[in-house]
Amino acid sequence: MSEEFRPADVATDIGFTHPDVIRARFAHAISNMYRREVPQYGTLVDLVAEVNAKALGADHDILRGNSTVAARLEVERHGAIRLGTPEELHTVRRIFAVMGMHPVGYYDLSTAGVPVHSTAFRPVEAASLAFNPFRIFTSLLRLELIKDAELRETAAQILRARSIFTLRALALTAQHEAEGGLGDSEANEFVREVLQTFRWHEVATVDAPTYRKLLEAHRLIADVVCFKGPHINHLTPRTLDIDAAQIEMSRRGIVAKDVIEGPPARAVPILLRQTSFKALEEMIRFCGTREADGAHTARFGEIEQRGLALTRKGRALYDRLLGEARAMDVADSTASEYAARLVKAFTAFPDDLVTLRREGLGFFRYVLRAGALADGRFDVGDLEALIVEGVVEAQPITYEDFLPVSAAGIFQSNLSDTEQRAYSATAAQHQFEETLGATVLDEISLYETEQAASIDEVCRQLQQRVRA
Repeated sequence: MSEEFRPADVATDIGFTHPDVIRARFAHAISNMYRREVPQYGTLVDLVAEVNAKALGADHDILRGNSTVAARLEVERHGAIRLGTPEELHTVRRIFAVMGMHPVGYYDLSTAGVPVHSTAFRPVEAASLAFNPFRIFTSLLRLELIKDAELRETAAQILRARSIFTLRALALTAQHEAEGGLGDSEANEFVREVLQTFRWHEVATVDAPTYRKLLEAHRLIADVVCFKGPHINHLTPRTLDIDAAQIEMSRRGIVAKDVIEGPPARAVPILLRQTSFKALEEMIRFCGTREADGAHTARFGEIEQRGLALTRKGRALYDRLLGEARAMDVADSTASEYAARLVKAFTAFPDDLVTLRREGLGFFRYVLRAGALADGRFDVGDLEALIVEGVVEAQPITYEDFLPVSAAGIFQSNLSDTEQRAYSATAAQHQFEETLGATVLDEISLYETEQAASIDEVCRQLQQRVRA
């Protein structure tokens, strides 16, 4: 798969470079950077391209009417970063806004043993997602969860002393906010400057004893606190067949997770499934030393498969079945045993598009078929009849977001083979949003709006044809 992606020149009416184009350029730049930093990422990209080509060749219906997926596959990525201070989170929200990326969803991973809470910055309009769906899962360290008060203060002091953004990146962000956009050359400069924030730094900002203390508190705490900036810790390509990708990883000698996070394999994929290879052990140099004298483990490779976005009713059923699988308590249960229980529990979840749509479990985009109404007129209010008659097509809406249990599982992929059973949301969202300086958008509401808008557009088009 080529990493080249050169979107068409898109500009606003007053000469500013469109945020979608800035986002596409940044996604291309960070992908090239990460390929150089983590060669195994390039292996994953090539592997996924081969798996996708085979899937498309073997099953021409694999996209299930979603015509935008094929165009996205080659460039689609999601990344992940971990921030240390409220100020960093607030500023990164402003920076991502320049790229047309907004905070969607709130994920509190602390109850799964990971001391962070998170959101995903991504485009929200259907056209922007189709152009380039780049997203960044962004976590903020919760220092208050460090039990040792002295160590907590040490971490806070280290984080206060660093500045993770270049002065030029901040200036261009402010310019965008003041003027409403950036010109083409400024947009390119913005991409180059922001990229500096996410580079890998092999030199730690702390000495070895401090690093070890933070590592003992939690490996993720050391990863956030001990470096100059929030290096991108994974960049994820999208596959059409994650089970085949998992097998291929093993065949190529890549040590993958024992099981795939998310729902089990299905005829109609739902929500999100993820797998990853074990985090790399990378040599680092501690503060005050001249040669690499330590190792740090944080960055890894991940692959994802996205499926149908579920309605609130669908999510309630998903959560109930997931809870049943996790409640089947078996002493010393392994991840592979949990996967078998998951498959058993999810036999109760419908697995064909017609049933999923008719039972209101999934979201669909409705479009008028070309040449519809050539032989008669239909009741514009009877959507189901229009679908049966072939006048209207129901296309599954892709799930663009993340699952808290899966996120926790990926974060902990190098800790143990045993499963994490406990997960529940807490009341920390209000604090997170105050820090962010914005309200996180509700992902299900976005899908509801997209589906409703497509129905309204179909009705408008039908009424025009009836009047004609």
